Amino acid sequence: MKVLGIESSCDECSAAIVEDGKILSHVIASQIPLHAKYGGVVPELASRAHIVDIVEVFKGAFKEAGVDRNEIDGVAVTKGPGLIGSLLVGIEAAKAFAYAQNIPLVGVHHTEGHLLAPLLGTADGMEKPAFPFVGLVVSGGHTNLIAVRGVGQYEGIGHSIDDAAGEALDKVGKMIGVPYPGGVHIDKLAVGGNPHAFEFPRALPQHDNFDFSFSGLKTSVATQLRRIGHIPEGQELSDLCASVLEAVVDSLARKTIRAAKKIGAQTVVVAGGVSANRRLRERLKNDCANEGLRLSIPPLKLCTDNAAMIAGLGTFQLRPLVEAHKGFEAFDMQPLPGWELV
Repeated sequence: MKVLGIESSCDECSAAIVEDGKILSHVIASQIPLHAKYGGVVPELASRAHIVDIVEVFKGAFKEAGVDRNEIDGVAVTKGPGLIGSLLVGIEAAKAFAYAQNIPLVGVHHTEGHLLAPLLGTADGMEKPAFPFVGLVVSGGHTNLIAVRGVGQYEGIGHSIDDAAGEALDKVGKMIGVPYPGGVHIDKLAVGGNPHAFEFPRALPQHDNFDFSFSGLKTSVATQLRRIGHIPEGQELSDLCASVLEAVVDSLARKTIRAAKKIGAQTVVVAGGVSANRRLRERLKNDCANEGLRLSIPPLKLCTDNAAMIAGLGTFQLRPLVEAHKGFEAFDMQPLPGWELV
């Protein structure tokens, strides 16, 4: 079964074609250059860019896959959460294609797509995850710990009560004058830095608390910058970045390992844009090995927002519709910008 996936929840316009868990094509039009001068995503600009990009992204996905539109069995599109204008563009494009082809269309949850992305492939020879597992979804918009007992079987364990981890790193990046997205540059600058040079807080450290809070880290960094009186450079900047990153990674890793023990899972899955972070991967790899746990992380191309994970998840929902020879029936699908998974 061939599924066309469409992702437009924020600033990545993406289309992909997946056949029974195998990625045939995977095209992304990134908007980072568009938003970089503003230090973050501007929602109105994002939705306009999706309108401009989406037709060419579609064409690219079909060309890369080498398939005809008549070979597509169903369409999966991100229905939420996300920016409402961006979501609307992807949903309306998905409706138009599914209607023209008279094939079923399903709307899927963006976070769930990240959570199950390792089922399509993993990094560094890691095994694909087996249920049950603990999933850490960590990005610019999400920081969630979720118990996954099967597709569609989720239990929330913890979440960020303020800024997501990626959002906090981006805001710190803005403070120290690095380009957007700041988290990527902090990760690079942290190489060779001393992670203990600056003392930054680990919020909600209680052993039985699985929630996250990173707003205090931002405040602490701002206070430290005022104290030293200048924007660091050279080794001092590397030390600051390493210390900030260690504070974030330490909170994420400790709570993830504790959550796995709590539910008796043998596998930890890390997904979302921040799962590409070098230090987070390194720390969780060591911690999981020490605790006898398996670690499963998607390859880099599946860490950021992408349509392949949407098509992969959509396959589970579309299969019964395709087998029942259902046509297009999703006329009333609307975006759900604040859609909660659990």
